[in-house]
Amino acid sequence: MRYVSKIPRGSLLFAPMEGITDEPYRMAIQEAFPEWQYLSTDFLRIPTQGEYSDKLVMDHFGQRTFLNTKVKNKTAYQILTTAHANTAPHIQRIEKLGFDHIDINLGCPSKKVNSNKGGAYLLGDLPSLKKVISDIRENFSGLFTAKIRVGFRDDNNFFDILKMLEDEGVEAITLHGRTRDQMYEGRANWSYIKQAVKAINIPLIGNGDCWNLFDVEKMFDETDCHGVMLGRGALKTPWLATLFEENKEKIYAVNEEYLLFERQNNLDYYFYLLERNYLKSGLDKEQLLRRFKAFSRYIFDDYPNGDVMRSKFLRSRTLEEFQENLNKIKVNPI
Repeated sequence: MRYVSKIPRGSLLFAPMEGITDEPYRMAIQEAFPEWQYLSTDFLRIPTQGEYSDKLVMDHFGQRTFLNTKVKNKTAYQILTTAHANTAPHIQRIEKLGFDHIDINLGCPSKKVNSNKGGAYLLGDLPSLKKVISDIRENFSGLFTAKIRVGFRDDNNFFDILKMLEDEGVEAITLHGRTRDQMYEGRANWSYIKQAVKAINIPLIGNGDCWNLFDVEKMFDETDCHGVMLGRGALKTPWLATLFEENKEKIYAVNEEYLLFERQNNLDYYFYLLERNYLKSGLDKEQLLRRFKAFSRYIFDDYPNGDVMRSKFLRSRTLEEFQENLNKIKVNPI
């Protein structure tokens, strides 16, 4: 099975996130924390009319990533499409350009995406979902995976969705334990992940409310999933896969003081590599500052005075002020 050969059991995957996992961000993560077993582009929205150029399709993935075989081989090309979109020719183009892994986004809860009958909307419209999956599978010979939620309005189609995806040629599924209408409210229900593992014969990746080492270990233990994908948890702790690899034999012996030390120790390097990669991609300092603020949403949560620290970074007026705040953390820790 191609997915198993690419992503060993027990792997951690960095989730695709719109506006976050563009090429400069992914290259920085790969350089700083290569223990992430897999990465993904944010979604490419397939148009209803017309076709994207080869250049646009390639640029979404990134030329540097494409030319770096090691990074290319651990990066999925995620798309978002609908039953009425011009899917087939774009899938053919993606394959022709040399990409060997397509992931379809069936979990996006965005109101705009769902009003256009894409993302998680398709989980409530099985005929349209089947058409979309067939359009991709019939035009793509590479690895084909899907990222889903447990349903759209409710979980009534849950097992039908799993069976359809497997029967139509999807080779692995990532499951977020909420419906679309639940958005990110409450806690993700991992019992759906456990049920899905037993219901299908392809790898199942668990996703939803894994915020730290202990959550990751607990998800593996409770669900028997093939791997764990982290989104918001990865934004909070971009070095979490490194921590997991270094401590997986002794996770429950890890203490909060050590985790705060690692957070402090990694922050500077993380933002340094982000700056280097984004400036190389052509962003100016003002644009980079906006990016840095977006990346700071969760990253200070573990500090006792995290809200105060986050506020300081979000109020930074210049990139230099943001970096000065980082330096203060190094000098005056925790």
